[in-house]
Amino acid sequence: MKIKPIQIALFILFVLGGLFGLMFLSEKGGVQKEQVQDDGFSYEGLSIKYPTYHTFLELEKDSVLTREDVLEVTQIVTPVDIETTPETDIKKTEEDKKIKQLPDFSKIDTTKIVRIRYPESNPNFANELREKLSSRSCRIIHYGDSQIEGDRITAYLRNRLQHMYGGNGPGFLPILPVYRQISAIIEPSDNWQRYAFFDPTKKKFSHKKYGTYLSVSRFTPYQKKQPDSIGIDTLPIVKASVTIGKSKDTYQKFRRFNRIGLHYGNANFPIKISVYNDEILVQQDTLLADGKYHHYKIRTSVTPKNLRIELEGKISADFYGLTLDSGAGVQIDNVAMRGASGTIFANSNATTYTRMVRQLRPKIVILQYGGNTMPYLKDSTDVTNYTKRIKSQINWIRRRTENTNFIFIGPTDMCLPVNGKMETYPLLPYLNQQLMKTCLDNNVAYWSMYDAMGGKGAMELWVNEKLTAKDYMHFTWKGTKIISELFFTSLYLDLKEPDNTNDDA
Repeated sequence: MKIKPIQIALFILFVLGGLFGLMFLSEKGGVQKEQVQDDGFSYEGLSIKYPTYHTFLELEKDSVLTREDVLEVTQIVTPVDIETTPETDIKKTEEDKKIKQLPDFSKIDTTKIVRIRYPESNPNFANELREKLSSRSCRIIHYGDSQIEGDRITAYLRNRLQHMYGGNGPGFLPILPVYRQISAIIEPSDNWQRYAFFDPTKKKFSHKKYGTYLSVSRFTPYQKKQPDSIGIDTLPIVKASVTIGKSKDTYQKFRRFNRIGLHYGNANFPIKISVYNDEILVQQDTLLADGKYHHYKIRTSVTPKNLRIELEGKISADFYGLTLDSGAGVQIDNVAMRGASGTIFANSNATTYTRMVRQLRPKIVILQYGGNTMPYLKDSTDVTNYTKRIKSQINWIRRRTENTNFIFIGPTDMCLPVNGKMETYPLLPYLNQQLMKTCLDNNVAYWSMYDAMGGKGAMELWVNEKLTAKDYMHFTWKGTKIISELFFTSLYLDLKEPDNTNDDA
């Protein structure tokens, strides 16, 4: 039998009509999936995803945000770029300094800046921050997840604050970097190994002595049981080195440092240290082998171009990292912990953490977490439990620091696929709200990055504008500068000296 074209067309129309008709039978949220419910059918444990006609015809939207809304947010501020002109060629005028130090308020609508929220119980919080930043020396530790990896966000804030209050150098850097960073040149020898307390792929040290930066570099493998005197005699001497220099690809402030700190602990056997600057021996010592935390200081008259630290020993100590500073002004340490949710501090060795943090003497601690826990939260109870854990971690750190102010930066907007489209996690606004409440109730300032981006539905638009990567999580370099300047501007509005003009005069 010959099939006519009209029959084929009618058959296709019949099938399409049937498929479209099923949309009217499909239930919105009929298929449960973690935090969300896709459209579809469910019967006795069997689930089939199928769009409703509302979803198919896009009659409902997850967010009322538009591209223009996001562009308006990102254009509020004008980020500062990295200075590419060599330092020796720069003739800084007072106007140049002013531009680098202060946001250009002629281009900023401050009413649209998402401000930092301060605890009502401490109305003097912003003044405390100003006093500490204006003091002779103010160290800030910025803890966070992969969102700050590679000195992202931290570097921008450091550059801004160092121009305002003085200070030089990039602060903390691990001996063995595991991600690209441009703040300084760190070149370790090949025999270094990294052990991070927050790394789930590595077995934890039984002593849990990971220090304030929660990671360790070693030039011999970690062994739970230390060898006896006979065993030590049979071991060879191992040599390791790390070379330090200034980067030409970073902010000028970071290219000047003359105080190098080598932080170590758990040294139970002699280790010889030799420090060379341009191949000239400038220091030589033996590290203290009492098992405790120590800070080995290296001082140079100018920024070293090629500083090499050589270590020789049969068993490595735990090296917590390097600090590269100038000794005065603002120093900010970037402590990026990939995959972390900010809930591991209290599990580390309290004695080592305390000894080290008392040496570093941070006056401000910034914590930036929440994103990594978002996919695992199933309901409001999970959110409540997470915020309680954050509270306990902050209090644990607070007990080990002295007169320290805390600022918490909340998570970005985050998306997951729903009915084939990327939508904000349903629990994210509630998580952001509860984190803010927990922080403010416990004398911690809070900045909502979620709201600063634009709120619900912002992430997809930031991805479309190439301000965040296609993983719907991490900022691109352009996006990093924008979100960093939004945070800095919010902070600056509270740090600037009050206008003492008497309006009644």
